[in-house]
Amino acid sequence: MSKIRIEIKKEFNKIIIFVYQENELVEFYTENIDKKRLEGNIYLGVVKDVVKGMQSAFIDIGEEKNALIHIKDILPKESNVTGNVNLDIQKYQIQDLLKTGDKILVQIKRDCDDQKGSRVTKDIKLTGNYIILMPYTNFITVSTKIEDTKEKERLINIAKKSLPKEFGAIIRTSSNNIEEGKIKKEITELINIWEMILKRQNEKAPIKLFDNNGLIGKLITDFEPLGLEIYADSNETKEFIINNIDKNVEIKIKQIQNLSKMPRKIWLKCGGFITIDKCEALTAIDVNSGKFTGKCELEDTILKVNLEATKEIAKQMRLRDIGGIIIIDYIDMDKEEDRIKVQQLMEEETKKDRSKVQILGFTKLGLLEITRKHILGR
Repeated sequence: MSKIRIEIKKEFNKIIIFVYQENELVEFYTENIDKKRLEGNIYLGVVKDVVKGMQSAFIDIGEEKNALIHIKDILPKESNVTGNVNLDIQKYQIQDLLKTGDKILVQIKRDCDDQKGSRVTKDIKLTGNYIILMPYTNFITVSTKIEDTKEKERLINIAKKSLPKEFGAIIRTSSNNIEEGKIKKEITELINIWEMILKRQNEKAPIKLFDNNGLIGKLITDFEPLGLEIYADSNETKEFIINNIDKNVEIKIKQIQNLSKMPRKIWLKCGGFITIDKCEALTAIDVNSGKFTGKCELEDTILKVNLEATKEIAKQMRLRDIGGIIIIDYIDMDKEEDRIKVQQLMEEETKKDRSKVQILGFTKLGLLEITRKHILGR
């Protein structure tokens, strides 16, 4: 993995964050200064309302809005692969598991928005640079992006030797070829954090027991093993990060570009363009030939535009952190072999993405279906 650079600037009431890899902008985020992202935070909450019809409950976690927990996020995971996706909910009743006034230890899995409160879970995870620690779990898994079988076995053995019986772990891609001592040290640090959280369970609820330090904290954790460099646009921004996020992080000052939002239309080098529109249920991406007419046959011209668009779309999905269902309307291709080439290129390009991307294939209408998991759990 190439060296990563994060550049941070304050603009009005926002922190704007640019992530570069080999001097190319690959991710872009904004966060309100007075409303830090909650994802990953751990709370001791109080059950305010149990909704039988929804198999859910509303939890007061001490934030502006009550959080929602579903029965699937209360019950122990049935599988380390599918979780509780295939769980027969009819066997259980939410009112048998939670009562109004109960204290409950939860973690934010999806942040709140203007309409809804946060989504929380009892399935607690503590994320480190190399390991995701999972209390009350008995399995160890390795990132699918680590493909070497011997390396997978080495990492699993390290985790098995280092983890107490009541803990499981997800071994992150960043642990690939990392020395045993560093991984063991991080496991110990994460267990210590968990023990500190448990010691505070008798405090008055609702209360925040662990702060994941918002977006910047998450990015530092994710990228630190890659040789991270951090720059801020001013001493004021630098002090904000040090005081609110991480006192030990090294930050340099430099002038940072003025970019606060992403355009709807992106031009391709060949003269074609793509448009990206976020809808309620999905993101629609359209490919257009634009100014490109080509010098070859029509089918070759169409394929050239579609292939160039594919590389740009894969880049934009990561850059904008597009999640959920993504539908791509390519310029119509008559040949099946051309559609295969486009799909294969998309599969190759999305391997660069640090999020989970599934290429589902072309529909009967010629639309390419993709699903992608948000990096930030929106």
